[in-house]
Amino acid sequence: MTIRKINKVLIANRGEIAVRVIKTLQKMNISSVAVFSSHDEHLWYTRLADEAWPLGEGTLKETYLNIDKIISIALSCGAEAIHPGYGFLSENPDFAQACEQNGLIFIGPDANTIRLMGNKIAARNIAVQNGLPVTKGLTGEVDELLQQADSLPFPVLVKAAAGGGGKGMRIVHDSASLEAILQSTSREAESYFGDGTVYIEQFIEEPRHIEVQVLGDGKGNLIHLYERECSIQRRYQKIIEESPSPTLTPELREKMGAAAVKLCSAIGYRSAGTIEFLVDKNLNFYFLEMNTRIQVEHPVTELVTGYDLVEEQLMIAQGYPLRIVQQEVRQNGHAIECRIYAEDPAAGFLPSPGMIRLYAEPEQPFLRIDSSLNEAAEVMSFFDPMISKLVAWGETRNLALQRAAKALEMYAIHGIQTNILYLQQLLNHPKFIDNKISTGFCDQATAEILESIELKHSEANLTPSIAAFLLHDFNKNFLEGVSNIWEEIGYWRHSMSFDLEADGKIFAIEPTKIAEGKLNVTISGKACMLQMRSFSSGHLKFEFNSIPHTAFISEDTEGYHIVQLNGLIHRMIRLDQLNNSLDHAHLSGGEGDGNLFSPMPGKVIQINVKEGESVNRGTILIVVEAMKMENNIVSPGKAIVEKINVKVGDMVDNQTQLIHLNEIED
Repeated sequence: MTIRKINKVLIANRGEIAVRVIKTLQKMNISSVAVFSSHDEHLWYTRLADEAWPLGEGTLKETYLNIDKIISIALSCGAEAIHPGYGFLSENPDFAQACEQNGLIFIGPDANTIRLMGNKIAARNIAVQNGLPVTKGLTGEVDELLQQADSLPFPVLVKAAAGGGGKGMRIVHDSASLEAILQSTSREAESYFGDGTVYIEQFIEEPRHIEVQVLGDGKGNLIHLYERECSIQRRYQKIIEESPSPTLTPELREKMGAAAVKLCSAIGYRSAGTIEFLVDKNLNFYFLEMNTRIQVEHPVTELVTGYDLVEEQLMIAQGYPLRIVQQEVRQNGHAIECRIYAEDPAAGFLPSPGMIRLYAEPEQPFLRIDSSLNEAAEVMSFFDPMISKLVAWGETRNLALQRAAKALEMYAIHGIQTNILYLQQLLNHPKFIDNKISTGFCDQATAEILESIELKHSEANLTPSIAAFLLHDFNKNFLEGVSNIWEEIGYWRHSMSFDLEADGKIFAIEPTKIAEGKLNVTISGKACMLQMRSFSSGHLKFEFNSIPHTAFISEDTEGYHIVQLNGLIHRMIRLDQLNNSLDHAHLSGGEGDGNLFSPMPGKVIQINVKEGESVNRGTILIVVEAMKMENNIVSPGKAIVEKINVKVGDMVDNQTQLIHLNEIED
């Protein structure tokens, strides 16, 4: 037996999977090497790795998909092996072959296996040869497919032969639209994968998507680590996975596991891999495809079996025989994974890149989070929008569900849109709880889920969230080490009341007692006693009328504060003059009147605009000094400066009209 020891591994990937692989390498005392494009230079994985090498600027093709550049870095840094993660080059046979030709260990199967199983048509033929059930299908040129299509019952599924990740897949319900879809799928396949080959297969209505995890050492030892249910998908991409599948009977579980092992044994499979199946309403299963890599959803298998799949990959890659026998593998409890995406479910799950202003992961037992982040950072538009994976374990499925839902409620990502609240509502959907689902569940239930989110927002009691914001706001100086509360409360100590806007509604605020860590306040007539317990990095623990609460607080670029409580996010701003960086003067009269008055007594020390000038929301118009503090008076919206009524040096109070704006509809 030839063993080739690995001391250093280059991870040819980025983000979450790079972090995941690095953590196992650390556990095994193997050095890690990260590679990064110019966009990723400051991401967590580049700091977590022992070494980080630049891929330079450019497109994906010029960076993470540049085989020559990655091989060159591996040789230069002295790595013996490359782990491809998932996506990018993980299923590229040319990359695996280039590693072998340059004396590098590719942590995965050999190039021939990747090439064989990466093509859906070839993989399907191997499945048939080994007795696995498959759906009826056709392949050929577009004209040939059109001639033979009548032999299949509609609906049919049109696929890119070399595709993956849901790219190039379309359901066709009748023959009239088939030709146009075949043509467009072929073009898309050529664009995405460099191969325009298309095939048609029978579409299984209301199917379950269930996959079996396999491990093989290439020496004849091959096992399965049972299955994962992956039926909850949007745009053919999974967003919730669980293990074990609540759909399978024990007998079907054993049959599918045995079928997966038989197929992989026939090709002498080495490393971790996944056999994907469709299961119909009558619990008939059909081979779908094979993924010759680690899967995004592998953590649920790790939590219920206790094995580190990346560690097993590394041991196999070094030449060790498989360390696990089938009889040892057990499913213990239940695990559920939720993929956290930077996307907006209300806008058709469109990606939502941008700057995260607060990032805080939940902390609770039986929870695992595989993330690309450990702090606030920018989510780039160039890459997949997945931020992290939240995985909860429980002795039963119901307990795992409850823990996952609670963890989602305590996950704070502010500054961009995410699918966190969508996932939370999905986990609580009666049909999901009862396992009455299919791969079309999200298509059918999303409108209802979005309505439930809107209803939850509209029915929310805003008072505790406002209280959290006020408690934080009145203690900012205490938190920063300033002991003089009058420096914080400013001009309004004369009136002791102000208005606050929360989710577009106006609330009257009247503080009655202020002390370090404490605040008694009336919020629209409701008396509240607030006590701060702790505050760190946007994470506030406090008591509201003696009831404990946890909130997350951040500030956006427009001066609004984002307050998250019980999983709901609210946007609020004080309408007086406490916000020194972005303060809005009061508009007189009704909405759209345009007269701005000083919210405090003070002295005009600066005027930044001229009459006739166009301004935007947040433009600093005038600076008023009060109690040795400069206060910015800013435009509440897009407008034209019609008239300026004061000059530098004027003393003003809250009856002084400063400026008149003509608002412009955006």
